[in-house]
Amino acid sequence: MPGTLILVFHRDLAASRANSALAAAARTLPRVEIVDMQARYPEARIDLETDAARDAQMLLDADRIVLQFPIQWYSTPSLLKSWQDAVLTRMYYLEREAEGDRLAGTPMMIAATAGNIPAAYARSGQNHFTIDEILTPLKATAYRCDLPWHPPHLVFTADRLSDEALSRAADDYRRALAGFIAATSSKNPTHGIV
Repeated sequence: MPGTLILVFHRDLAASRANSALAAAARTLPRVEIVDMQARYPEARIDLETDAARDAQMLLDADRIVLQFPIQWYSTPSLLKSWQDAVLTRMYYLEREAEGDRLAGTPMMIAATAGNIPAAYARSGQNHFTIDEILTPLKATAYRCDLPWHPPHLVFTADRLSDEALSRAADDYRRALAGFIAATSSKNPTHGIV
């Protein structure tokens, strides 16, 4: 089903308040497919031939891709890195013409939750690095793979949001996704590049 593919990398999506609320909000949009990657790979083992081939096809069938995850220790969850190592290595090094070249131009957006307040993610803040700096490896991957980078959607203090704030965050995510979809209505490499 072409449309928006949201790959959620969370070690226990059912137990997550923030990421599960975001995923539920995304489900209300038309032509959105959400994949719980931890449920897909409970042992975090991704075979370069079989699993990566299946996931490569899933990416190729999508009009746009969203990677959703909690920022953990200033990085992505380990499953996301393992998935990149298997799927993108296959697509861009082993099957470049058949897969990687065909994926080029597919817009990508990051949706991430962070545990601290926005001010903590500043040069003068507690973490000394900005969210943009923390996401640099993903941005570099997007550029390397020719996946137009759309501005990320971020939810701060994700583990401490009140029910009302979480509901607003879910609504904001739904609007951000709708904007991403509208801005990337076709596989055009110039859409959304920052």
